[in-house]
Amino acid sequence: MSVEGDDGPCPVNGWSQNGLLHSALLYHDTEEFLAAAVSFLRIGLTRGEAVMAVLPGPRLDLLRTALGPMANAVRLLDMTEVGRNPGRILPWVLQPFVTEHPARRIRVIGEPIWPDRSPLEYPACVQHEALVNLALAGRRITVLCPYDVSRLSPQALTDAMRTHPVLAVNGGWKPSDQYTSPERLLPIGNQPFAAPPATATPLVFDADRLPLVRQLVADRAHAAGFSPQRVAELQMAVNEVATNSIVHGPGHGSLLVWQEETHLVCQVSDEGHITDPLAGRILPPPHSGGGRGLALVHYLCDLVRIHSEPSGTTIRMYMQLPVGVSA
Repeated sequence: MSVEGDDGPCPVNGWSQNGLLHSALLYHDTEEFLAAAVSFLRIGLTRGEAVMAVLPGPRLDLLRTALGPMANAVRLLDMTEVGRNPGRILPWVLQPFVTEHPARRIRVIGEPIWPDRSPLEYPACVQHEALVNLALAGRRITVLCPYDVSRLSPQALTDAMRTHPVLAVNGGWKPSDQYTSPERLLPIGNQPFAAPPATATPLVFDADRLPLVRQLVADRAHAAGFSPQRVAELQMAVNEVATNSIVHGPGHGSLLVWQEETHLVCQVSDEGHITDPLAGRILPPPHSGGGRGLALVHYLCDLVRIHSEPSGTTIRMYMQLPVGVSA
């Protein structure tokens, strides 16, 4: 099975070698996945492209074995680690790889939505897939996203066809007749949250009370059994968001902290409004002097969810509880 023939690139949706090709691979079993993935990567190596595979660990191991010696020429990353927060994938995985190879076309196979993704993470995954079409528009990159037809929900497969202009099916390409512009899909990732529990610890803050924000987060993280490093990372993330409320927002905000079944959750709310859909998803140039804060929050946390509208913004930061700890 080949998802891109040796005789030329995909001839759909007006795509050319100078632009983004974002496609979904709809596969039914491991054999079909490996045949398509190996073919896809082999063609990229033959063409001298920079090639990367970002897949869940077991699938990554299978691909490494199937590639044989070719694996040495492919950047191999475990999606359960580098993409555990879907908001990390664009700024901390894809963008650095593109920047690293400015003169070459990029080819990536990445599986951000696999059957073991939790319902909590799923909206952020769909949001990521939609944002790829904005963040990488016009870039010389081919992205193939595998979807396990036999194990994913019908909704996940429908969303795959809505977020990918092109589908790789039965060894060939075809346009997705359900493809929807990113702007129309972004509300999926910007829905109001369920109310926090009544037991959540509250704190109203301004610039003078930022030390109390850090202390509350540290106290709750220590109590939840986090390592000193994880405590410091969550402190840094929450401090960054709270500081943004003060510097770029109304000058004050509120913090809530609570423990769910699998996560410690920190929520910061203020009266500001985030209007840029790519906020936190694109790293600014190294010497720009700012603009990295929300991207850093995505890097530090296991999940970040944002609900923003003209009346205000709420950001929830999730850290997975240590093994053996539950609410």
